Amino acid sequence: MFRTARNTVAALVVLTAAVFASAQSRIIYSATADAHADIAQAIRTATREHKRIILDFGGNWCGDCQVLDIYMHQSPNSEIVAQHFVVVHVDVGRFDKNLDLAQKYNIPLKRGVPALAVLSARGKLLYSQQHGEFEDMRHLDSASLTTFLNKWKS
Repeated sequence: MFRTARNTVAALVVLTAAVFASAQSRIIYSATADAHADIAQAIRTATREHKRIILDFGGNWCGDCQVLDIYMHQSPNSEIVAQHFVVVHVDVGRFDKNLDLAQKYNIPLKRGVPALAVLSARGKLLYSQQHGEFEDMRHLDSASLTTFLNKWKS
């Protein structure tokens, strides 16, 4: 009986850890997405809807990227994003993917991720993070993102 109880407890611990781990590492940046095509589509959508574009450079392994995504989905940020922006998540892999896009949009990946760029509806670069402003997102609050979004909304 003791062995059965111990095995049951062990199974619950493993199951709980697996659920927690999957919740902590959501898939935000698709490894199979074509970021060039996603940006082209975002430009078409943003032009039609009169919105700006946020390029979010990061990786699913990045805890600060996960926090940024959580903050983007919290109020009031989620409403600001929905009304004023089209968001494209650009997977940087282990700093070995989409390097051409990081260079094109003036994102210094050596400063860390997440790194954001803001484009006009037609795809003109308006802003790119130069100093790793959000690379330590887990130590910032969601209001810092709100300030950023309000500054760059259309």
